[in-house]
Amino acid sequence: MMKVEVFGTGCVKCKRLERNVREALAAAHVQAEVIKVEDMGAIMDHGIMVTPALAIDGDVKLMGKVPSVGELIKLFNGE
Repeated sequence: MMKVEVFGTGCVKCKRLERNVREALAAAHVQAEVIKVEDMGAIMDHGIMVTPALAIDGDVKLMGKVPSVGELIKLFNGE
């Protein structure tokens, strides 16, 4: 199962990214474990300097932006 991590401290953009991730996973019929990471130490350990950020299976894919649901679907489908 895919592991999706959403990094952010709880700001509006971080919450929007988490919501978009969950919506995109459902629309793409992809099963994934979604983990919200709010601890600054853990965020820094992943080399993330700007939030929100997104990692798939430990690989950071996005930093500092909130992609649309459509963009996330493509990302989750490997496009």
